[in-house]
Amino acid sequence: MKKVYCIGEVLIDFVAERQGSDLTKANEFTKKAGGAPANVACAISKLGSNGVFIGCVGDDPFGKFLLDTLKNEGVDISLTQLSDTFTTLAFVSLSEDGERDFVFSRGADKELKYNPNLRKNLPGNILHLGAATALLGGPLEKTYAKYLFDGLTKEMFISFDPNFRIDLWKDDEETFIKKCMPFVEKSHLCKFSMEEAQLISGKEDLHEACDVLHKAGTKIITVTLGKDGTLLSMNGTKKVIPSVKVTPVDTTGAGDAFIGCLLYQISDLGNFEPIFEDFSLVENMVATANKAGAITTTNYGAIVALPTKEQLEN
Repeated sequence: MKKVYCIGEVLIDFVAERQGSDLTKANEFTKKAGGAPANVACAISKLGSNGVFIGCVGDDPFGKFLLDTLKNEGVDISLTQLSDTFTTLAFVSLSEDGERDFVFSRGADKELKYNPNLRKNLPGNILHLGAATALLGGPLEKTYAKYLFDGLTKEMFISFDPNFRIDLWKDDEETFIKKCMPFVEKSHLCKFSMEEAQLISGKEDLHEACDVLHKAGTKIITVTLGKDGTLLSMNGTKKVIPSVKVTPVDTTGAGDAFIGCLLYQISDLGNFEPIFEDFSLVENMVATANKAGAITTTNYGAIVALPTKEQLEN
């Protein structure tokens, strides 16, 4: 199987469970490992493939906890960096139906430095750029762009998930859109939520949104629609692939489980050519990824809730 290099943040989620979706009313929090790229690396490794996480944590107990968590899930953490800056934290509140509210306290994730020695290991593998914090400035943003360039020159399969967080961008959505566009233009696969597809494309209709995003450059688009499944768009064909019915308790990490499972399946291909030509192949992959996302919502916490290969096959 090919390696999947996941670049971006890993952080502590302090989760307020069953206390509503309003953080102002939350009193008790449980510590859990999180961060979109780290979740994706764990999803891939938990399914039996080679997830590699590249990010930065603080040289503190929280950072050690995160690295131990990733290592225990089988993720390659050899390229992770340590910083004197404190580990990034997120506070998450969850209502009974699994909806959530976020507040970030940004720390060490922004300190990730580019590692030129990695370039020799990249050819023929997969690059996933799915950080929620990567476009907020600091060394991480420059590093992100350099790895995109490496992915292009080393003929990697490139995946992009913008992971838009309204609290991080407040009234500056236009800057977010502008910074996303080079990644939409250059990535082979883009995974969006419905809101992200509409925001970045400027179109309310999802079919029109996909047309705009394809025109920008990306070949394969998935738009996750929660319980309604995923809209797949490629080669002029669009289809909503249904999900499986579950009773959700926590939607945190469902999108990461989806893209992680999709990349896991792509990593198992002998070469990348079929994925660009065969709609039915990708449709079946998306259906499996939908199941992974759905299973993840049935438990609390992103990483601990990620499915195993056995769960997917049941």
